Amino acid sequence: MSGLIIWTYDWVPEGPRGFVRDLRLRWACEEAGLGYEVRTIPFEGRETNHLDRQPFGQVPFLDDGGLEIFESGAGLLHLARKSETLMPRDPAGEAETLQWTIAALNSIEMVSVPWWFLKVSGDQDNKLTGWMTQRLEHLERVFSERTWLAAGRFTVADLLMADVLRVSDVRAFGDRPATEAYVKRATERPAFKKAQADQIRLFESADASR
Repeated sequence: MSGLIIWTYDWVPEGPRGFVRDLRLRWACEEAGLGYEVRTIPFEGRETNHLDRQPFGQVPFLDDGGLEIFESGAGLLHLARKSETLMPRDPAGEAETLQWTIAALNSIEMVSVPWWFLKVSGDQDNKLTGWMTQRLEHLERVFSERTWLAAGRFTVADLLMADVLRVSDVRAFGDRPATEAYVKRATERPAFKKAQADQIRLFESADASR
């Protein structure tokens, strides 16, 4: 065992299952062959019941032998340092992987999450739609020219970008065949399938006690 502990909720409603962001850390560990265990905090009272470990009351957070890290992006970069599978060790490959990892968080997710929130709140044609369209069109061009984002192979950058893009409303927004093929490639990987199934199983197992 590596001493890695991934913390998530003990239960969530059916809608978010398979999308809670501890999946990102699970997926990374599965890709890299890193041993880990999953522990939980109560879903009820989640806004305040673990602020000492996650100052925004969110999940996931990661414990690596007593080293505690919150935010899924930070956790992914920590795991990537442990495995060349997730991040190349040559300077050029590492830099390319880092820039696309940050791009997934800063250039795509920072647009897609508020766009999605406004959409599901009833504002179908919200003011972020144009920005969202532009960002996804840029990505479509990138994916039409390469299989993976960095270093000519799957890395942590692809893990994160695919997780951002696989949200159903984002995935269905517009006709972008190269992006859809990219998301499908990533989510057909055995490590993703196992991580997602394990997460869903955890939440389903808690249904009986609700």
